[in-house]
Amino acid sequence: MSNKVEAIDAAEAANPWELYGAGQRRTLLFILFLTGTSNYADRNVIGVLLEPIKAEFGVSDTMLGLLTGLAFAIFYVTVGLPIAWLADRGNRKKIIVWSLTVWSIMTALCGVAQNFWQLALARVGVGAGEAGAVPPAQSLIADYYPPEQRAGALGVYMMSSMAGYIIGMTAGGWVAQHYGWREAFLVIGLPGFLLAVAAHFVLREPRLQAGFAVAPEATEDARQSIKLLLAKPAYRNIVYALVVYFLMAYGALVFTASFMIRVHGLTVAEAGGLFGIMSAVGAVVGNLGGGKLGDYLAKRDIAWVAKFPGLALIAALPLYVGSFAMGSVALMIPLSLIGGILLTGAVPTIFAALHVICGSKRRAMAVALAFFFANLIGLGLGPVLAGAISDHMAQIYGPAEGLRYALMIMSLTFLPAGIFMLRAAKYLKSDLEE
Repeated sequence: MSNKVEAIDAAEAANPWELYGAGQRRTLLFILFLTGTSNYADRNVIGVLLEPIKAEFGVSDTMLGLLTGLAFAIFYVTVGLPIAWLADRGNRKKIIVWSLTVWSIMTALCGVAQNFWQLALARVGVGAGEAGAVPPAQSLIADYYPPEQRAGALGVYMMSSMAGYIIGMTAGGWVAQHYGWREAFLVIGLPGFLLAVAAHFVLREPRLQAGFAVAPEATEDARQSIKLLLAKPAYRNIVYALVVYFLMAYGALVFTASFMIRVHGLTVAEAGGLFGIMSAVGAVVGNLGGGKLGDYLAKRDIAWVAKFPGLALIAALPLYVGSFAMGSVALMIPLSLIGGILLTGAVPTIFAALHVICGSKRRAMAVALAFFFANLIGLGLGPVLAGAISDHMAQIYGPAEGLRYALMIMSLTFLPAGIFMLRAAKYLKSDLEE
């Protein structure tokens, strides 16, 4: 960072959100939504490309899990914490713009990989770039919007994860079906360059728009920030919940398109399109509805920002197990759709809870630290674990049924995730900082 940036008052007495009118907030949120969409499209397009990649390189499901999990997660979490430390002190807009440029380049490079290990190396680069996406974006949203509107705004932003998933699966699947999996990476990755230009000119950094005084917390090093966050029981339980949640929701579910292809006989384009439509409905209803419901419940009792996602996660378990057990796509869709609404509805309030208890000066670090553990263990090991279970079960039941049983087993992780969120609710009020 070349320019020293002043930090926001710890008590938020300056109210940075007052710098913007409602229309400008919507514009800023829309650009952040687009960057999030690019982030998740580039990350998730590989999910619909696993079967053609498997066929070309002749690798096992465990290796596919390594490609989608650890290869992405290692640098994602390694780079994420120092970037978050910078985001809590510096120019968050610049971090987002440069990160967007890097992950777009690396996604396009996935399309020119000539062997499995070159593809894995490019995925490492995607992870390193995307490490600078979510923490600074959520931190900016928390400055753009007052506390009583944050869950709703975060719900809109988190919907970008599903929007990106939809684009990655549908567009990526269609391009792969008609032109090849390499071309799919190029089509998904290259538009990020144009978006980076738009983000550079449209996004605003509140720390540069007003003369905020330097706060004591600005002198904290990363270790001090981490120590203070982990001292909070509510924060620890939210992190535990995210770790277990990510094992399935952001880990093993990468095999859903492969499941539809192997078990139900869909083509790559059909699987990507169907799962994209299901994700679209789940994203709109879940993220927007969950964010609004979270705001409403929090006004009655702030502990509901943790209780609500806990109950939603537990309710999703039987729906997902049942969806993978069904014998046809027609029976699978309604169960998976309702389960997806519950999962995506839980996400905005989980992160609203983080922002409530972390304090204004540690927002990016709070998100990045949670993502460090959730992505390293959940996203990193979730696909590998699902792939290993699938390979083991395939020796007994065949590759199609082996994957079915693997996804059913992995769905059980939603129960402990929900329990951890309910435990977080018990400590939330005592951990409040603002």
